[in-house]
Amino acid sequence: MQLIVTKEVQCPYCGETIEAVIDCSVSQQDYIEDCEVCCRPINFNVSIDDEGKPYVVVSNENE
Repeated sequence: MQLIVTKEVQCPYCGETIEAVIDCSVSQQDYIEDCEVCCRPINFNVSIDDEGKPYVVVSNENE
């Protein structure tokens, strides 16, 4: 099982695809990271399933 993986997500503001680095050693994560393109804050909600696969949901700061 890889502890660090990358996932492509779409910025909820500008729509650009960005690459997020996910730490799979933590099963549930909520954090904010700025978009690399438009610099607006993206809310990340990450959960890791029993097989170590990350599921990422992104939203803007008002959702």
